[in-house]
Amino acid sequence: RVLPEVKPGYLQPLIPDAAPQKPEDWQDVMKDIERVIMPGVTHWHSPKFHAYFPTANSYPAIVADMLSGAIACIGFTWIASPACTELEVVMLDWLGKMLELPAEFLACSGGKGGGVIQGTASESTLVALLGAKAKKLQQVKVEHPDWDEHTIIGKLVGYASAQAHSSVERAGLLGGVKLRSVPADEHNRLRGEALEKAIQEDLDAGLIPFYAVVTLGTTNSCAFDRLDECGPVANKHNVWVHVDAAYAGSAFICPEYRHHMKGIETADSFNFNPHKWMLVNFDCSAMWLKDPSWVVNAFNVDPLYLKHEMQGSAPDYRHWQIPLGRRFRALKLWFVLRLYGVENLQAHIRRHCAFALQFGDLCQKDKRFELAAEVSMGLVCFRLKGSNERNEALLKRINGRGNIH
Repeated sequence: RVLPEVKPGYLQPLIPDAAPQKPEDWQDVMKDIERVIMPGVTHWHSPKFHAYFPTANSYPAIVADMLSGAIACIGFTWIASPACTELEVVMLDWLGKMLELPAEFLACSGGKGGGVIQGTASESTLVALLGAKAKKLQQVKVEHPDWDEHTIIGKLVGYASAQAHSSVERAGLLGGVKLRSVPADEHNRLRGEALEKAIQEDLDAGLIPFYAVVTLGTTNSCAFDRLDECGPVANKHNVWVHVDAAYAGSAFICPEYRHHMKGIETADSFNFNPHKWMLVNFDCSAMWLKDPSWVVNAFNVDPLYLKHEMQGSAPDYRHWQIPLGRRFRALKLWFVLRLYGVENLQAHIRRHCAFALQFGDLCQKDKRFELAAEVSMGLVCFRLKGSNERNEALLKRINGRGNIH
């Protein structure tokens, strides 16, 4: 079974209600993994798991994760673990070059830009929003010195497609700003014209546009917003462009999928999850910023106990993220990129995309089924012909059996 048969609360009766006073044997603990834990695991790495988007795993990544746990550093500043910071800088450059990101996103270009590993794409969306908010606040304060911060924040408005992930809306809630949902076109893509119209309406209403999320590979149907149209519109209105390519970004290591990134030079930040499709286990969400100083300044709290003599010579990644502490996650990227090589990672992506086309083909040849959207990357959206209720009943029956999910 892919799905466990347990009911909520199954675990508590299987273990004591308090920690043991005296140590137990390893053998007993390991036996309890099978008795207590495995019956309640949904098997994400089963070949019969087809829910959500994939989460990646591989032996090189697991070994690197074990090493990260063994080294056990908390790399919030350069001095807290120089290797942890420096390997991350280089790995994000390696990865950026594999995607052919513009040079201004890479630390090795000698400019302001650089990359960082976040926990999730949701974190990246929030970090970019807070950077955009700090940037716009500073800009508006110069233009309107008489306005207080509360007044300005009340006028800020951000944009995302109606097809964008729920985490974008959540970033607005956490960032305390209004985010506007912009209708997508008939192919579920955000277009430049729709974004221009929304921005213009808000400008006319006296609001201050500051942030736009462009999704490359939406959650619902793996549709690609038209970055080449939305980017120039946002640039014209001085709106921060954040590109969320959480799932599909891994495919951009293959030249034939890179056309979806057209217009990437207009972006201020870019994010994708190697932990979804690139054989790096969770958590490893790669984010690049053209000018990290807006994020760094927004998050910069500098108590005496975190200061060190090398400040300014290398990034202190605590300023690039929400939490203070961070694991040595760059090890996972280093191991996976070296032990697979770019060619094998590309082959892995291509194989999955070919599976999707093959499955889409089977759906179309079966008169009971139809495609609900164009097959995109490794995603096939298909349905039974007929009502939504009929489809819901089928889905419940499939998941209820637990053989596939």
